[in-house]
Amino acid sequence: MTELAYRWRNQRLEVVPHPHKVSAEALRGIDRQKAALQQNTLQFVRRKPANHALLTGARGTGKSSLVKAMLDEFAGQGLRLVEIHPHDLTELPEVVAPLRDRPERFILYVDDFSVASSDARLTALKTALDGGIEDPPENVLIYATSNRRHLMPEMAKENEGYHWEDGELHPGETTEEKISLSERFGLWLSFLPFTQDQYLDAVRVHLALLGHDGWDEELQTLALRWALNRASRSGRVARQFARDWVGREST
Repeated sequence: MTELAYRWRNQRLEVVPHPHKVSAEALRGIDRQKAALQQNTLQFVRRKPANHALLTGARGTGKSSLVKAMLDEFAGQGLRLVEIHPHDLTELPEVVAPLRDRPERFILYVDDFSVASSDARLTALKTALDGGIEDPPENVLIYATSNRRHLMPEMAKENEGYHWEDGELHPGETTEEKISLSERFGLWLSFLPFTQDQYLDAVRVHLALLGHDGWDEELQTLALRWALNRASRSGRVARQFARDWVGREST
C-alpha cells in the first residue's frame, strides 16, 4: 500500500486519491490537545506503546482537523489513515484483516460517533478496542471524534435506568455499557468552545493562509459580528469568515 488514505465503503477499502491536507500549525486554540495527540501518534509510528484516542467537545473546534493533521505530519514515517463511517463499525474485523502485519501504521478514523440503545456497534467497537479472542493488530489504532463525552445521546428514557443503591446513584445497564465503551479509549481529549481571543487569533491565521496580512479594528468587528450571527466561536467559523472576506476583497 503506497497510498496515504483510504475509506471503507461497500465492504472494501477504497483509495482516497486526494486526502484533505491539514497543517497542525494552522490549528489554534487547542495547543494542549494538539501536543497530546502528536505525542501519542509519534509513539505509534515509532512502534512504541500508544493509546486509542477519543476527541470530544464543542463543534467546529478542530477535532476532525487534528486527526487529519496527524496524517500530514507523520505520513513520511509510515502513517496511513482509514476513514470508517460509524454505521460500518460492525464490519471492523473485515476492515482490520487486510491491515494486519502490514509495515505501515494505520489510524482508523471514525468521525462524529455516537451510539444508541442496543446498538451492535457497541460490541464491535469494544472488541476492537480491548480485543476479543483474537489479538488486536499492533499496527492499528482508533481515533474517534464525538460531540458527546460518553458517545451517547442524552435520552430521557435512558435516564430512567438510574437507580439509588445504598445511598448512591448508579446508572442503568444501557448507560453503564456506553460509559464503559468510552473508557476503553486510553487518551481522552476535550475541546472547549473558543474564547473571543482564541477565535480572533484563528481568524488572523486563516487570513494569513489565504494571503491577507492586514488587520485592523474594522476587520476585527466584522469577524466578531460573523461569529455572533452564527452563535459560535470556533476554528471552523474563523476559517469560514476568512474565506468570505478574502473572496470578497479579491473580486
